[in-house]
Amino acid sequence: MNRKIFTGANLSSALCLFALLVCLTARVARAQTDKPSPQMTAASQERAEQIVQRALEAVGGTNYLNVRTVIGRGQFTQFRDGMSGNPAAFVDYIVYPDKERTEFKAQGGKIIQTNTGETGWLFDGAAKTLRDMKPAQVEDFKLTLRTSLENLLRGAWRERGAKISYAGRREAGIARRNEVVRLTYPDGFAVEFEFDAKDYLPAKVRYTRKNADGADVTEEDHLLQNVNIQGVIIPFVVDHFVGGVQTSRINYESVELNHAIADSLFARPANAKAVK
Repeated sequence: MNRKIFTGANLSSALCLFALLVCLTARVARAQTDKPSPQMTAASQERAEQIVQRALEAVGGTNYLNVRTVIGRGQFTQFRDGMSGNPAAFVDYIVYPDKERTEFKAQGGKIIQTNTGETGWLFDGAAKTLRDMKPAQVEDFKLTLRTSLENLLRGAWRERGAKISYAGRREAGIARRNEVVRLTYPDGFAVEFEFDAKDYLPAKVRYTRKNADGADVTEEDHLLQNVNIQGVIIPFVVDHFVGGVQTSRINYESVELNHAIADSLFARPANAKAVK
């Protein structure tokens, strides 16, 4: 459900994985806006609203909006120089609107990252360390919420002061087109969502950021292999691209909706020994 942000790492090393989890959301921290085009006229906004409504209906309508919790299990794979690395098993717990805990199985122990809106903590099972997220890392997580499909379809962007507009159609393969909707936030950050022009199912999420060298780079999530879970359409494969090159894949093996998730799962333990 949620567009979880995973970064690549040498997953054979728990310490390396933990280092990447520390900056799990940092790769979007310097996200930059594309220049808004077309202008956000009333007609453009109305067209965008229509597309979002059709997309919401396509993924389940009321069933989609009634989802309150998600438990996803699967494999995360890093790609480097066109080659895939070894997949790492994960389980992801989500409680809407802003709680998420992701656990990785790694050599030497479990790796956990947990976010609860304005706070977060990180656990490294190999090093047996537990620490709070830094304020910048919390802000990075909040930025990933801005770029999530759930943010668009559930309308949370309205509370954040964003504006919606229609950005036209985009090529999506042979005889295929995607309708493009753009969200532009008050600070200028923009994210585009693409929907298949025929069935209005979500296809891509696209935004631009600054890389480590200060250059603009486009990042995309390609949403694939839709599966119907309790009347809700969920992409079981999410491929991430940076500058047109694939860097990772999230492959869900199972997704459970509206199962009870205890608040204690997100609470920061007293110390590393208390982590479960």
